[in-house]
Amino acid sequence: MRQSVRNQSTIGYIRETATKFLDRETAGGIFLIIATIVALLLANSQWADAYNRFLDDELLFELSEHLSFGLTVEEWINEGLMAIFFLIAGLELKRELRVGELSSLKKASAPLLAALGGMAVPALIFVSLNLGTENVKGWGIPMATDIAYSLGIIGLLGKNVPTQLKTFLIALAIADDIGAILVIALFYSSELSWIYLSSGVGVFGILLVMNWIGIKGLIWYVIVGMVLWYCFLNSGIHPTIAGVLFAFSIPIRPKLDSKSFKERTAANVTELEESDLEILNPLQDKKQLKILKAIKTDSKDSKPPLSKLENSLINFNSFVIIPVFAIVNAGVKLDVNLIEVLSGSLGLGILLGLGIGKVAGISIFTLLGQKLGVLKLHHSINWNHIVGVGMIAGIGFTMSLFIAYLAFSTPEILKVSKISILIASLINATAGIIVLLLASKKRETREEIEEI
Repeated sequence: MRQSVRNQSTIGYIRETATKFLDRETAGGIFLIIATIVALLLANSQWADAYNRFLDDELLFELSEHLSFGLTVEEWINEGLMAIFFLIAGLELKRELRVGELSSLKKASAPLLAALGGMAVPALIFVSLNLGTENVKGWGIPMATDIAYSLGIIGLLGKNVPTQLKTFLIALAIADDIGAILVIALFYSSELSWIYLSSGVGVFGILLVMNWIGIKGLIWYVIVGMVLWYCFLNSGIHPTIAGVLFAFSIPIRPKLDSKSFKERTAANVTELEESDLEILNPLQDKKQLKILKAIKTDSKDSKPPLSKLENSLINFNSFVIIPVFAIVNAGVKLDVNLIEVLSGSLGLGILLGLGIGKVAGISIFTLLGQKLGVLKLHHSINWNHIVGVGMIAGIGFTMSLFIAYLAFSTPEILKVSKISILIASLINATAGIIVLLLASKKRETREEIEEI
Protein backbone atom coordinates (compact mmCIF):
# COMPACT_ATOMS: atom_id res chain seq x y z
CA MET A 1 0.00 0.00 0.00
CA ARG A 2 2.77 2.40 0.97
CA GLN A 3 4.68 1.57 -2.21
CA SER A 4 1.48 2.21 -4.23
CA VAL A 5 0.97 5.66 -2.68
CA ARG A 6 4.62 6.55 -3.30
CA ASN A 7 4.41 5.42 -6.92
CA GLN A 8 1.17 7.36 -7.49
CA SER A 9 2.79 10.56 -6.21
CA THR A 10 5.83 10.09 -8.45
CA ILE A 11 3.70 9.19 -11.47
CA GLY A 12 1.43 12.20 -10.88
CA TYR A 13 4.38 14.59 -10.96
CA ILE A 14 5.81 12.91 -14.06
CA ARG A 15 2.45 13.18 -15.83
CA GLU A 16 2.31 16.87 -14.91
CA THR A 17 5.72 17.19 -16.57
CA ALA A 18 4.34 15.54 -19.70
CA THR A 19 1.51 18.10 -19.87
CA LYS A 20 3.99 20.97 -19.55
CA PHE A 21 6.10 19.38 -22.26
CA LEU A 22 3.16 19.37 -24.69
CA ASP A 23 2.27 23.01 -23.94
CA ARG A 24 5.87 24.19 -24.41
CA GLU A 25 6.34 22.21 -27.60
CA THR A 26 3.19 23.74 -29.08
CA ALA A 27 4.34 27.28 -28.32
CA GLY A 28 7.90 26.35 -29.30
CA GLY A 29 6.67 25.33 -32.74
CA ILE A 30 5.56 28.92 -33.35
CA PHE A 31 8.98 30.24 -32.26
CA LEU A 32 10.59 27.71 -34.60
CA ILE A 33 8.56 29.01 -37.55
CA ILE A 34 9.66 32.58 -36.76
CA ALA A 35 13.31 31.49 -36.39
CA THR A 36 13.18 29.72 -39.76
CA ILE A 37 11.88 32.85 -41.47
CA VAL A 38 14.60 34.95 -39.79
CA ALA A 39 17.30 32.49 -40.96
CA LEU A 40 16.08 32.59 -44.55
CA LEU A 41 15.88 36.40 -44.53
CA LEU A 42 19.43 36.67 -43.14
CA ALA A 43 20.87 34.21 -45.66
CA ASN A 44 19.30 36.09 -48.57
CA SER A 45 19.99 39.64 -47.40
CA GLN A 46 22.89 42.09 -47.54
CA TRP A 47 24.01 40.70 -44.16
CA ALA A 48 24.48 37.15 -45.51
CA ASP A 49 28.30 37.32 -45.54
CA ALA A 50 28.44 38.67 -41.99
CA TYR A 51 25.98 35.96 -40.91
CA ASN A 52 28.17 33.19 -42.38
CA ARG A 53 31.41 34.70 -41.01
CA PHE A 54 29.90 34.82 -37.55
CA LEU A 55 28.99 31.13 -37.73
CA ASP A 56 32.59 30.30 -38.73
CA ASP A 57 34.17 32.29 -35.88
CA GLU A 58 35.99 30.10 -33.34
CA LEU A 59 35.18 30.30 -29.65
CA LEU A 60 37.98 29.00 -27.44
CA PHE A 61 37.21 27.34 -24.10
CA GLU A 62 40.32 27.24 -21.91
CA LEU A 63 40.36 25.41 -18.59
CA SER A 64 44.10 25.65 -18.07
CA GLU A 65 47.34 26.10 -19.98
CA HIS A 66 47.29 22.45 -21.05
CA LEU A 67 43.54 21.88 -21.37
CA SER A 68 41.70 23.94 -23.94
CA PHE A 69 39.62 23.36 -27.05
CA GLY A 70 37.86 25.51 -29.58
CA LEU A 71 34.80 25.11 -31.75
CA THR A 72 33.18 27.42 -34.26
CA VAL A 73 29.89 29.08 -33.33
CA GLU A 74 28.09 26.63 -35.61
CA GLU A 75 29.82 23.66 -33.94
CA TRP A 76 29.07 24.93 -30.43
CA ILE A 77 25.40 24.98 -31.38
CA ASN A 78 25.28 21.71 -33.34
CA GLU A 79 27.49 19.75 -30.96
CA GLY A 80 26.96 21.62 -27.69
CA LEU A 81 23.43 22.99 -27.53
CA MET A 82 22.11 20.03 -29.50
CA ALA A 83 23.56 17.71 -26.84
CA ILE A 84 21.14 19.40 -24.42
CA PHE A 85 18.36 18.92 -27.00
CA PHE A 86 19.15 15.20 -27.08
CA LEU A 87 19.38 15.15 -23.28
CA ILE A 88 15.77 16.38 -23.15
CA ALA A 89 14.79 13.84 -25.81
CA GLY A 90 16.35 11.14 -23.61
CA LEU A 91 14.49 12.40 -20.53
CA GLU A 92 11.21 12.40 -22.49
CA LEU A 93 11.92 8.88 -23.69
CA LYS A 94 12.72 7.60 -20.19
CA ARG A 95 9.53 9.22 -18.87
CA GLU A 96 7.39 7.71 -21.63
CA LEU A 97 8.91 4.27 -21.00
CA ARG A 98 8.07 4.59 -17.30
CA VAL A 99 4.53 6.03 -17.24
CA GLY A 100 3.67 7.25 -20.75
CA GLU A 101 2.53 5.90 -24.08
CA LEU A 102 5.55 3.58 -24.35
CA SER A 103 5.22 2.10 -20.85
CA SER A 104 3.61 -1.14 -22.04
CA LEU A 105 3.56 -3.18 -25.24
CA LYS A 106 -0.18 -2.57 -25.61
CA LYS A 107 0.25 1.20 -25.44
CA ALA A 108 3.45 1.32 -27.46
CA SER A 109 2.46 -1.01 -30.31
CA ALA A 110 0.62 1.59 -32.44
CA PRO A 111 3.15 4.45 -32.28
CA LEU A 112 6.14 2.08 -32.51
CA LEU A 113 4.81 0.36 -35.63
CA ALA A 114 3.86 3.71 -37.16
CA ALA A 115 7.31 5.14 -36.39
CA LEU A 116 9.01 2.05 -37.85
CA GLY A 117 7.09 2.43 -41.10
CA GLY A 118 7.69 6.18 -41.08
CA MET A 119 11.45 5.59 -40.92
CA ALA A 120 11.87 2.54 -43.15
CA VAL A 121 9.83 3.61 -46.19
CA PRO A 122 11.38 7.11 -46.58
CA ALA A 123 14.88 5.64 -46.25
CA LEU A 124 14.13 3.00 -48.90
CA ILE A 125 12.75 5.63 -51.29
CA PHE A 126 15.84 7.80 -50.81
CA VAL A 127 18.27 4.91 -51.27
CA SER A 128 16.48 3.67 -54.40
CA LEU A 129 16.98 7.09 -56.01
CA ASN A 130 20.56 7.66 -54.83
CA LEU A 131 22.10 4.19 -54.87
CA GLY A 132 25.57 4.25 -56.41
CA THR A 133 26.14 7.96 -55.75
CA GLU A 134 27.88 9.76 -52.91
CA ASN A 135 24.51 11.26 -51.98
CA VAL A 136 23.35 7.90 -50.60
CA LYS A 137 25.02 8.95 -47.31
CA GLY A 138 21.98 11.14 -46.72
CA TRP A 139 19.58 8.19 -46.38
CA GLY A 140 18.84 9.18 -42.78
CA ILE A 141 17.58 12.65 -43.73
CA PRO A 142 13.97 11.76 -44.68
CA MET A 143 13.58 9.39 -41.71
CA ALA A 144 13.25 12.14 -39.14
CA THR A 145 10.20 13.82 -37.59
CA ASP A 146 10.45 17.29 -36.07
CA ILE A 147 8.58 17.00 -32.78
CA ALA A 148 8.49 20.78 -32.14
CA TYR A 149 7.07 21.68 -35.55
CA SER A 150 4.67 18.72 -35.55
CA LEU A 151 3.22 19.47 -32.13
CA GLY A 152 3.17 23.18 -32.95
CA ILE A 153 0.95 22.48 -35.98
CA ILE A 154 -1.28 20.08 -34.01
CA GLY A 155 -1.53 22.66 -31.21
CA LEU A 156 -2.65 25.37 -33.63
CA LEU A 157 -5.48 23.09 -34.80
CA GLY A 158 -6.79 22.97 -31.24
CA LYS A 159 -10.07 21.07 -30.80
CA ASN A 160 -10.17 20.19 -34.50
CA VAL A 161 -8.17 17.08 -33.67
CA PRO A 162 -8.92 14.48 -30.95
CA THR A 163 -6.77 14.53 -27.83
CA GLN A 164 -5.87 10.89 -28.46
CA LEU A 165 -4.43 11.84 -31.85
CA LYS A 166 -2.09 14.34 -30.19
CA THR A 167 -0.98 11.63 -27.78
CA PHE A 168 -0.44 9.26 -30.71
CA LEU A 169 1.73 11.86 -32.49
CA ILE A 170 3.80 12.54 -29.35
CA ALA A 171 4.51 8.83 -28.85
CA LEU A 172 5.24 8.39 -32.58
CA ALA A 173 7.65 11.35 -32.61
CA ILE A 174 9.46 10.11 -29.49
CA ALA A 175 9.74 6.60 -30.98
CA ASP A 176 11.06 8.28 -34.14
CA ASP A 177 13.66 10.06 -31.99
CA ILE A 178 14.87 6.64 -30.78
CA GLY A 179 15.48 5.67 -34.39
CA ALA A 180 17.23 8.96 -35.16
CA ILE A 181 19.50 8.57 -32.11
CA LEU A 182 20.47 5.03 -33.16
CA VAL A 183 21.08 6.12 -36.76
CA ILE A 184 23.33 8.99 -35.67
CA ALA A 185 25.27 6.80 -33.23
CA LEU A 186 25.77 3.90 -35.65
CA PHE A 187 26.06 5.52 -39.07
CA TYR A 188 27.06 9.17 -38.69
CA SER A 189 30.14 8.90 -36.53
CA SER A 190 33.69 9.66 -37.65
CA GLU A 191 36.91 7.71 -36.99
CA LEU A 192 36.86 6.43 -33.42
CA SER A 193 39.31 7.40 -30.70
CA TRP A 194 39.31 4.36 -28.46
CA ILE A 195 40.95 6.24 -25.59
CA TYR A 196 38.20 8.88 -25.42
CA LEU A 197 35.46 6.34 -26.19
CA SER A 198 36.55 4.01 -23.39
CA SER A 199 36.86 7.03 -21.08
CA GLY A 200 33.31 8.03 -22.02
CA VAL A 201 32.02 4.53 -21.30
CA GLY A 202 33.80 4.68 -17.92
CA VAL A 203 32.24 8.06 -17.10
CA PHE A 204 28.80 6.72 -18.07
CA GLY A 205 29.45 3.81 -15.71
CA ILE A 206 30.17 6.30 -12.91
CA LEU A 207 26.82 8.01 -13.59
CA LEU A 208 24.99 4.68 -13.38
CA VAL A 209 26.76 3.85 -10.09
CA MET A 210 25.76 7.27 -8.72
CA ASN A 211 22.14 6.44 -9.54
CA TRP A 212 22.44 2.95 -8.05
CA ILE A 213 23.86 4.12 -4.70
CA GLY A 214 21.09 6.73 -4.40
CA ILE A 215 22.74 10.07 -5.17
CA LYS A 216 19.90 12.50 -5.96
CA GLY A 217 21.67 15.86 -6.22
CA LEU A 218 21.44 16.95 -9.86
CA ILE A 219 24.52 19.18 -9.62
CA TRP A 220 26.77 16.11 -9.28
CA TYR A 221 25.20 14.50 -12.34
CA VAL A 222 25.64 17.72 -14.34
CA ILE A 223 29.34 17.95 -13.46
CA VAL A 224 30.02 14.33 -14.45
CA GLY A 225 27.74 14.74 -17.49
CA MET A 226 29.94 17.57 -18.81
CA VAL A 227 32.95 15.24 -18.63
CA LEU A 228 30.90 12.62 -20.51
CA TRP A 229 30.12 15.16 -23.27
CA TYR A 230 33.82 16.13 -23.58
CA CYS A 231 34.85 12.48 -23.94
CA PHE A 232 32.28 11.87 -26.67
CA LEU A 233 33.21 15.15 -28.41
CA ASN A 234 36.66 13.69 -28.99
CA SER A 235 35.67 10.05 -29.39
CA GLY A 236 34.42 10.09 -32.97
CA ILE A 237 30.83 9.35 -31.88
CA HIS A 238 28.72 12.48 -32.12
CA PRO A 239 28.56 14.21 -28.69
CA THR A 240 24.77 14.50 -28.81
CA ILE A 241 24.69 10.78 -27.95
CA ALA A 242 26.26 11.73 -24.63
CA GLY A 243 23.10 13.73 -23.91
CA VAL A 244 20.94 10.62 -24.33
CA LEU A 245 23.20 8.45 -22.16
CA PHE A 246 23.29 11.18 -19.51
CA ALA A 247 19.46 11.29 -19.50
CA PHE A 248 19.22 7.57 -18.79
CA SER A 249 21.46 7.94 -15.73
CA ILE A 250 19.17 10.48 -14.04
CA PRO A 251 17.15 8.98 -11.14
CA ILE A 252 13.36 8.81 -11.31
CA ARG A 253 12.73 8.09 -7.63
CA PRO A 254 12.77 11.24 -5.46
CA LYS A 255 15.04 11.85 -2.50
CA LEU A 256 12.03 11.89 -0.17
CA ASP A 257 9.23 9.36 -0.77
CA SER A 258 5.56 10.27 -0.36
CA LYS A 259 5.11 8.58 3.02
CA SER A 260 8.10 10.34 4.56
CA PHE A 261 7.04 13.64 2.99
CA LYS A 262 3.55 13.29 4.48
CA GLU A 263 4.89 12.47 7.96
CA ARG A 264 7.47 15.27 7.94
CA THR A 265 4.96 17.81 6.65
CA ALA A 266 2.39 16.80 9.28
CA ALA A 267 5.02 17.19 12.01
CA ASN A 268 6.09 20.59 10.63
CA VAL A 269 2.49 21.81 10.41
CA THR A 270 1.84 20.71 14.01
CA GLU A 271 4.96 22.55 15.13
CA LEU A 272 3.91 25.61 13.12
CA GLU A 273 0.48 25.64 14.80
CA GLU A 274 2.21 25.72 18.19
CA SER A 275 4.02 28.96 17.30
CA ASP A 276 2.48 32.39 17.84
CA LEU A 277 0.74 32.71 14.46
CA GLU A 278 -1.77 35.33 15.66
CA ILE A 279 0.83 37.95 16.54
CA LEU A 280 4.09 37.15 14.75
CA ASN A 281 4.83 36.51 11.05
CA PRO A 282 7.75 34.46 9.68
CA LEU A 283 9.98 37.53 9.38
CA GLN A 284 9.51 38.21 13.09
CA ASP A 285 9.63 34.62 14.30
CA LYS A 286 12.73 32.58 13.39
CA LYS A 287 10.98 29.37 14.41
CA GLN A 288 8.20 29.91 11.84
CA LEU A 289 10.75 30.78 9.15
CA LYS A 290 12.76 27.64 9.90
CA ILE A 291 9.65 25.44 9.67
CA LEU A 292 8.51 27.00 6.38
CA LYS A 293 11.98 26.53 4.89
CA ALA A 294 11.92 22.88 5.97
CA ILE A 295 8.53 22.35 4.25
CA LYS A 296 9.86 24.02 1.10
CA THR A 297 12.98 21.85 1.11
CA ASP A 298 10.92 18.68 1.68
CA SER A 299 8.62 19.66 -1.18
CA LYS A 300 11.59 19.95 -3.54
CA ASP A 301 13.05 16.65 -2.32
CA SER A 302 9.74 14.84 -2.96
CA LYS A 303 9.91 15.55 -6.72
CA PRO A 304 11.64 13.06 -9.05
CA PRO A 305 15.10 14.33 -10.17
CA LEU A 306 14.34 13.34 -13.79
CA SER A 307 11.21 15.50 -13.88
CA LYS A 308 12.95 18.38 -12.08
CA LEU A 309 15.72 18.41 -14.66
CA GLU A 310 13.27 18.15 -17.57
CA ASN A 311 11.08 20.94 -16.18
CA SER A 312 14.10 23.18 -15.74
CA LEU A 313 15.13 22.67 -19.39
CA ILE A 314 11.77 22.59 -21.21
CA ASN A 315 11.54 26.35 -21.78
CA PHE A 316 15.23 26.64 -22.66
CA ASN A 317 14.84 23.87 -25.22
CA SER A 318 11.66 25.21 -26.83
CA PHE A 319 12.47 28.91 -26.82
CA VAL A 320 16.28 28.97 -27.11
CA ILE A 321 17.93 25.76 -28.36
CA ILE A 322 15.53 24.87 -31.18
CA PRO A 323 15.06 28.43 -32.53
CA VAL A 324 18.82 29.10 -32.35
CA PHE A 325 19.50 25.82 -34.17
CA ALA A 326 17.02 26.89 -36.86
CA ILE A 327 18.63 30.32 -37.26
CA VAL A 328 22.05 28.67 -37.68
CA ASN A 329 21.05 25.75 -39.93
CA ALA A 330 17.96 26.84 -41.88
CA GLY A 331 19.69 29.84 -43.43
CA VAL A 332 20.22 28.86 -47.06
CA LYS A 333 20.69 31.17 -50.03
CA LEU A 334 17.87 30.63 -52.50
CA ASP A 335 19.95 31.40 -55.58
CA VAL A 336 19.39 28.09 -57.35
CA ASN A 337 16.84 26.75 -59.80
CA LEU A 338 14.29 25.01 -57.56
CA ILE A 339 13.12 22.73 -60.37
CA GLU A 340 16.70 21.52 -60.91
CA VAL A 341 17.15 21.00 -57.16
CA LEU A 342 13.99 18.96 -56.75
CA SER A 343 14.45 16.96 -59.95
CA GLY A 344 17.92 15.73 -58.96
CA SER A 345 18.25 12.42 -57.15
CA LEU A 346 19.19 14.07 -53.83
CA GLY A 347 16.41 16.64 -53.78
CA LEU A 348 13.83 14.21 -55.15
CA GLY A 349 14.87 11.55 -52.63
CA ILE A 350 14.32 13.95 -49.73
CA LEU A 351 11.08 15.38 -51.17
CA LEU A 352 9.52 11.99 -51.92
CA GLY A 353 10.93 10.43 -48.76
CA LEU A 354 9.43 13.05 -46.47
CA GLY A 355 6.40 13.86 -48.62
CA ILE A 356 5.22 10.39 -49.62
CA GLY A 357 7.40 7.93 -47.71
CA LYS A 358 6.42 9.20 -44.27
CA VAL A 359 2.65 9.16 -44.74
CA ALA A 360 2.77 5.87 -46.70
CA GLY A 361 5.01 4.14 -44.12
CA ILE A 362 2.97 5.32 -41.13
CA SER A 363 -0.38 4.45 -42.75
CA ILE A 364 0.66 1.05 -44.17
CA PHE A 365 2.38 -0.17 -40.99
CA THR A 366 -0.53 1.01 -38.83
CA LEU A 367 -3.01 -0.78 -41.13
CA LEU A 368 -0.92 -3.98 -41.09
CA GLY A 369 -0.72 -3.83 -37.29
CA GLN A 370 -4.48 -3.44 -37.05
CA LYS A 371 -5.17 -6.27 -39.53
CA LEU A 372 -2.79 -8.59 -37.66
CA GLY A 373 -4.41 -7.68 -34.34
CA VAL A 374 -1.17 -6.25 -32.94
CA LEU A 375 -2.68 -2.82 -32.26
CA LYS A 376 -6.05 -1.14 -31.84
CA LEU A 377 -6.66 2.54 -32.51
CA HIS A 378 -8.78 4.68 -30.19
CA HIS A 379 -12.39 5.00 -31.39
CA SER A 380 -11.96 8.78 -31.85
CA ILE A 381 -9.16 8.25 -34.42
CA ASN A 382 -10.09 7.40 -38.01
CA TRP A 383 -7.96 6.75 -41.08
CA ASN A 384 -8.19 10.36 -42.25
CA HIS A 385 -6.53 11.29 -38.97
CA ILE A 386 -3.76 8.73 -39.51
CA VAL A 387 -3.08 10.08 -43.02
CA GLY A 388 -3.07 13.66 -41.69
CA VAL A 389 -0.68 12.78 -38.87
CA GLY A 390 1.51 10.94 -41.38
CA MET A 391 1.80 14.16 -43.36
CA ILE A 392 2.51 16.22 -40.23
CA ALA A 393 5.18 13.68 -39.23
CA GLY A 394 6.79 14.36 -42.61
CA ILE A 395 7.93 17.72 -41.26
CA GLY A 396 11.51 16.58 -40.80
CA PHE A 397 13.09 20.00 -40.33
CA THR A 398 15.25 20.11 -37.14
CA MET A 399 16.33 16.46 -37.13
CA SER A 400 16.54 16.28 -40.94
CA LEU A 401 18.73 19.39 -41.06
CA PHE A 402 20.88 17.95 -38.29
CA ILE A 403 21.42 14.65 -40.09
CA ALA A 404 22.16 16.54 -43.33
CA TYR A 405 24.82 18.50 -41.42
CA LEU A 406 26.36 15.19 -40.29
CA ALA A 407 26.06 13.48 -43.68
CA PHE A 408 27.46 16.15 -46.01
CA SER A 409 30.39 18.54 -45.80
CA THR A 410 30.20 19.86 -49.38
CA PRO A 411 28.42 23.28 -49.28
CA GLU A 412 26.50 22.77 -52.55
CA ILE A 413 25.19 19.33 -51.55
CA LEU A 414 24.27 20.66 -48.12
CA LYS A 415 22.44 23.58 -49.76
CA VAL A 416 20.37 21.25 -51.95
CA SER A 417 19.57 19.12 -48.89
CA LYS A 418 18.42 22.14 -46.86
CA ILE A 419 16.23 23.54 -49.63
CA SER A 420 14.65 20.14 -50.22
CA ILE A 421 13.97 19.69 -46.48
CA LEU A 422 12.39 23.14 -46.21
CA ILE A 423 10.13 22.61 -49.25
CA ALA A 424 9.11 19.09 -48.19
CA SER A 425 8.34 20.29 -44.64
CA LEU A 426 6.25 23.20 -45.95
CA ILE A 427 4.26 20.94 -48.28
CA ASN A 428 3.68 18.36 -45.54
CA ALA A 429 2.58 20.98 -43.00
CA THR A 430 0.08 22.51 -45.45
CA ALA A 431 -1.28 19.15 -46.64
CA GLY A 432 -1.49 17.79 -43.09
CA ILE A 433 -3.48 20.80 -41.85
CA ILE A 434 -5.94 20.51 -44.76
CA VAL A 435 -6.46 16.76 -44.28
CA LEU A 436 -6.96 17.07 -40.49
CA LEU A 437 -9.41 19.98 -40.89
CA LEU A 438 -11.41 18.01 -43.45
CA ALA A 439 -11.39 14.99 -41.12
CA SER A 440 -12.72 17.22 -38.34
CA LYS A 441 -15.55 18.56 -40.54
CA LYS A 442 -16.52 15.02 -41.57
CA ARG A 443 -16.66 13.97 -37.93
CA GLU A 444 -18.84 16.98 -37.01
CA THR A 445 -21.19 16.25 -39.93
CA ARG A 446 -21.47 12.59 -38.92
CA GLU A 447 -22.25 13.54 -35.32
CA GLU A 448 -24.96 15.97 -36.47
CA ILE A 449 -26.57 13.26 -38.64
CA GLU A 450 -26.48 10.79 -35.74
CA GLU A 451 -28.22 13.34 -33.49
CA ILE A 452 -31.01 13.78 -36.07
